[in-house]
Amino acid sequence: MSRETSAPPARTTYRHGDLRRALLDAGIDLAREGGPDAIVLREATRRAGVVPNAAYRHFASRQDLLQAVRAWALSSLAIAMEAEIGGLRPGRGAAAHARACLRAVGTGYLRFALTETGLFRTAFSVPDAVEDDADPAKAGNSGLNPFQLLGAALDQLVEAGVLPAERRPGAEYLAWSAVHGLAILLIDGPLRSRATEQAEVLGQRVLDMVEKGL
Repeated sequence: MSRETSAPPARTTYRHGDLRRALLDAGIDLAREGGPDAIVLREATRRAGVVPNAAYRHFASRQDLLQAVRAWALSSLAIAMEAEIGGLRPGRGAAAHARACLRAVGTGYLRFALTETGLFRTAFSVPDAVEDDADPAKAGNSGLNPFQLLGAALDQLVEAGVLPAERRPGAEYLAWSAVHGLAILLIDGPLRSRATEQAEVLGQRVLDMVEKGL
């Protein structure tokens, strides 16, 4: 007695490199939905439409996928900061432009934290060193990552005569601590119920404090 066999389900065929991109895109979506803890390799493979073992050619572990998504998140943060800088009005003097660039860097940082919270959490989920990090995957369109964009803005303040050169060393950490601290309070802390308008006002006041305190 003959037995009919059903054809196996069609599988998507990936060209070279496409599967890695599909897995990364799935990881990015997971991070957007639930932050770094939501990035699970098995779920990424399910969303990409492949069996779990297929992922190991491109990501040997969940940590590898997390690092790739984190790099993409940092790049996206850099691009958001660059967009704020790019929106500045021309025709300012050197000092005014330098101050505006620093504020734009901080504004872009805070807005990204509030609008892409899952990616923001993912970007800072691994305690890697930021100094001398030349990974192009973490950079924006300028080739600079978020930490480097902040450093460039502070260098502009020195060049414009706004920030004394002797106060420049370590200034990144002072500015970053203030703005990042507010971001965490707004997305995970007691300020998370504040309306967007209130968050904007708080952000600008913190940036006032940073500028005057440097």
